[in-house]
Order: sequence, then C-alpha cells, then structure tokens
Amino acid sequence: MLALLPGCGVSEEKPPVKPEPEQKRLFKLPELKEKGSAKMTRKLDAELLREIDWHVRAGFYDKSDLMRIICEEIYAQEDIDEALVSATIDSQLAALEEKKKTWPAVTDCDRLDSVFAALNKRGIIALQNAGNTQSDGYEDFRYDYEEHPDSASVVGYCFYHKQDLELVVSDGLLYLAFGPVDPKEEEAKGLEVGNMVREELQKAGLKVEWDGTFNERLKVQNFVWQRR
Repeated sequence: MLALLPGCGVSEEKPPVKPEPEQKRLFKLPELKEKGSAKMTRKLDAELLREIDWHVRAGFYDKSDLMRIICEEIYAQEDIDEALVSATIDSQLAALEEKKKTWPAVTDCDRLDSVFAALNKRGIIALQNAGNTQSDGYEDFRYDYEEHPDSASVVGYCFYHKQDLELVVSDGLLYLAFGPVDPKEEEAKGLEVGNMVREELQKAGLKVEWDGTFNERLKVQNFVWQRR
C-alpha cells in the first residue's frame, strides 16, 4: 500500500544507535545495590541503564510509562529487578528536573514544537515520536489524515519516530520523514512538502541539511535535546 522512496520509506532505517559516551550524559547514573540481600553487589547493567537514561531524557514519558517500557516491553522476557529499575527512574527524573533549571528560556525542542505547529497550520500533518519506525509513523499519519476535520486541506506529512528520537537525544541529529498525501505524487508534491518543512525549520533558527530530493530525509544538525 505504501509507495515511499528510500529517503522516506519503510526500507530505509538508520544504523543502530551506538551507546552514548559517558561524558555526554546530562546526569550521572547511580549504582544501586540491594539492601538486606545476599546479592549486595548486584546492580543494573550498562545497557539497561542506558535505556532508562535516554527514555527519561526524551521527555515524553512519565514514571508509569517508563516502568512499562523498560519492564514490560524492552526487558519483558528477562529477569530484571523492578525495584532497582523503579528507584533508578525516580533518581533520573529528579535529576532531570534539577537540570531543567539550567536550561535556556527557549530550547531547540521549543523551536521544534513551534515548527510542527506552523506545519500543521500549513496543511502538513506533523507528528512527533510517531511509532517506532518509518512504517509506524506513516500509519499514524494516515490515521490522523482519515480523522482530520478538513482532510481536503492536508497536503502532506512530516514526522520522526522513536528510533529517530533515540538518535537525537544521544547524538544531536534529528531525521525528519516527509511526503505528500498521495504516494503517487512523491516526486512532485513531495518536494514541495520537503521545502515547506525546511523553510519552517530555518525560520526557527535550526540547522538543516537536505539534498533537495525525495531520496533523503531532512536532517537537523547540532540539535540539543532539552524537552520540558
């Protein structure tokens, strides 16, 4: 049903995200130990801590969301200590709230929110954290398009998905998928949509790279992820 080209289609996925260097973390990860237990030296492994770290920093999830994602989705089949996970999440959330006090009045995430709001006003359904993959994001767009009160005014879509979110939180590079309502018009109207997205990003003062074709997604460079 989808006819998306490599730049914005289902077939292209970015390479796996490498673990974030310790010096780039916004706050130190605690080494928690169980009290009153024979396993006094047990602590959460580095990969699990990294998952907690970036999910907290993403800013989209509350405590219950984080517990569900970590314990029921990512590590559903593994033996992890939910009490340690819960305590670590509490610690990270508290540390993030302290860190927010040092953030600038307007962050890159605030700028991105304004960009997506402007795009929606221009007839582009713009979605943040839309599903886990480009296929998921496109399905979210189609759902919103079908439910739109004035679908005739919609000219296209723009979104980033959860894998894109992980990359920008860790490495400051945000990929944005885009396209027209009708996949058959990707080469013509798709470029119009891409130019509209680039225009709004540049208006907001964000650094954008794009080759001007439908074969490549837009890339927002040097993005500092600070979502309130």
